[in-house]
Amino acid sequence: MSRRTIALILLLAVAVLWPLRSPAPLVYTPGEGWTYEAVGEVGRWKRQRAKDQLDVAREAFDQKDYKISLKASQYLVRTWPLSDYAADAQYLAGRSYEARHDDEKAFKAYQKVLETYPRSEKLNDVLQRQYQIALRFLGGQRFKLWGLFPFFPNMEKTAGLFEQIVKSGPYSSIAPDAQLSIGTAHEKRREYTEAVAAYERAADRYHDQPVVAAEATYRAGLAYTKQARTAEYDQGTAGQAIATFKDFINLYPDDKRVPEAKRLIDSLKEEQARGSFQTASFYAKRKKWNGALIYYNEVLLQAPSSKYATEARERIDEIKKRMSVASLAR
Repeated sequence: MSRRTIALILLLAVAVLWPLRSPAPLVYTPGEGWTYEAVGEVGRWKRQRAKDQLDVAREAFDQKDYKISLKASQYLVRTWPLSDYAADAQYLAGRSYEARHDDEKAFKAYQKVLETYPRSEKLNDVLQRQYQIALRFLGGQRFKLWGLFPFFPNMEKTAGLFEQIVKSGPYSSIAPDAQLSIGTAHEKRREYTEAVAAYERAADRYHDQPVVAAEATYRAGLAYTKQARTAEYDQGTAGQAIATFKDFINLYPDDKRVPEAKRLIDSLKEEQARGSFQTASFYAKRKKWNGALIYYNEVLLQAPSSKYATEARERIDEIKKRMSVASLAR
């Protein structure tokens, strides 16, 4: 048989078989791209009206068929984005992602409800669900690499989730807790400056809510304290921590944490004394007696009853004797 004859036979076979649908699981739909569909599945979840499409999505969700509920709701939003049912469909897409433990996509789906359908009746529920998702990540849940593989906890991204919640509903019922959680996420990163800024923003924005404002002020003091304890010579943050705790005591004198705040102030003053003592020792080793005296005296002012003060007094006496002898020799 010649090649020409074989070619004609193949062309005839293609022409005959072309109208037949392939049972292949990969289906291409214009505007949607390639999707995996079992044989006969498409007709099971696609409808000609938006209302009917939403009914399909809801029924699938109630039956815990989250794959179909997601496809059906997304199809509705793409096909009828301005219909009265689009907001509910977008919300249901978020619920489906969440039920499938795909929290990052769920958060984004919920965010689209807030941004695209601001009049939806489900806005408060959406914010609550976003907050719960963010809390899971704050608790250590891992973000997914390429949206597929659990990779690692990321407190920077977690802080961003809470920031988005506050931005979407700055005076919602969960906004104060979300703002405080931004600070918590930064603290877990040991980024204490950012944590303090988040807490101070909470205290300022929600000053008319004493419980929130007190919590924010106290946490800011704690964050300053953690930062101060990482410093060697720069004890400025210890001073900021002391000032913050003093504000806390003055503004909320009946708070049960006031005694602890006072204890922390004493501890911080000793921390300041430690820093000043180290600085004084630095000058003393280099025989810069005047500089050493200044910082040893700072120790006495900062924590007069501390162990550093006792040793500072001894060092001051030694330096004065040295300086006196040197003066007589001259």
